[in-house]
Amino acid sequence: MRLSAIPFLLFLLPLGEIAGFVVVGKAIGVWATLALVLLSAILGATLLRIQGIGILQRISAESQKGGDPGREMVHGAMIVVAAFLLLLPGFISDIFGLLLFIPAVRDIAWTYLRRRIIVFGSSSAFRSGPAAGRSSPPRSGPIVDLDEDDFRRDSNGNSPWAGPKRLDD
Repeated sequence: MRLSAIPFLLFLLPLGEIAGFVVVGKAIGVWATLALVLLSAILGATLLRIQGIGILQRISAESQKGGDPGREMVHGAMIVVAAFLLLLPGFISDIFGLLLFIPAVRDIAWTYLRRRIIVFGSSSAFRSGPAAGRSSPPRSGPIVDLDEDDFRRDSNGNSPWAGPKRLDD
């Protein structure tokens, strides 16, 4: 979708929601329409709590196995968006919110988004490719801990850091 179409869609969405309220209100009545809006908000909050905890557990399990938690993180983000859409008053946003709570729909969205999302990590657990699992070799040798006074140049040139080391010293 082109970015120039987003403002147009943001303008049409409230108009569609108002039209949905009018059509549903005319069919089932005002009080039943208001009850449906409240029910969808409660459903969104409940589904967010239930599925959100499951997503967090799957992200944790995937990370502990050393796998890429990108898919689970995107699913978690889609569940948050779905809950937000259900909390908004309106039937069009509710339809999209309910669709995003279905795992098969999230998988379809993930296959579309996977090419556009790159997960970076500093841990070797998130690396893939030939360098995966390898870390830098441990450094060997003595560790020298210097204070600021230990690492200053002498004006007389007797410091070992004053210049190149000569063999006759």
